[in-house]
Amino acid sequence: MTRRMLTALVALVGLFVAAYLALYKLGVIGTLSCGAGSCETVQLSSWATFLGIPVALWGVGYYAVVFGVAFAGVQERWSASRGLALSLLALTGWGVIYSAWLTYLELFVINAICRWCVVSAVIAAVLFALALSDWIGVRRLRSTLDV
Repeated sequence: MTRRMLTALVALVGLFVAAYLALYKLGVIGTLSCGAGSCETVQLSSWATFLGIPVALWGVGYYAVVFGVAFAGVQERWSASRGLALSLLALTGWGVIYSAWLTYLELFVINAICRWCVVSAVIAAVLFALALSDWIGVRRLRSTLDV
C-alpha cells in the first residue's frame, strides 16, 4: 500500500505541473517561469495541441486518473487487486510512451526544451517504476496467498 500512496503523491505533483502548463496554454498565466529553458517555444508550437486539446490538459487528465486509481488502490478492498495493479501499470506505461514521444518532438522537431515538460517526463517515469514495483508486489502477494 505504501507504493500506491507514493504513486498517488507523485501523481498529484504531476497534476500540479500539468495544471501550471495548462493555465499558461489557456492564457490564464502570462509568462512561464522556466529559467534557461524554452518553455514558451514548446508551449506555443503546433505540437502543443493534440486533437484540438492542449497537451497540458491531456496531462492534467492523465495525472488525475493515475491519482484516482492509485488512491483507490490504497483502500483495503483493492489492496491486493491484480486488476488495479495492472491498470496502474498500463496507465503509467502509456504515460512513459507518450512522454517519450513528446520529448522526441522537443529535441528533434521543435528544437527547444521545456524544463517543466522534462519534469513531467521524469514524473511519468517514476510513476511507471512505482506501478511496476506494485505489480510485482501484488503478484508475489497473490502467489503467496494461493499456496
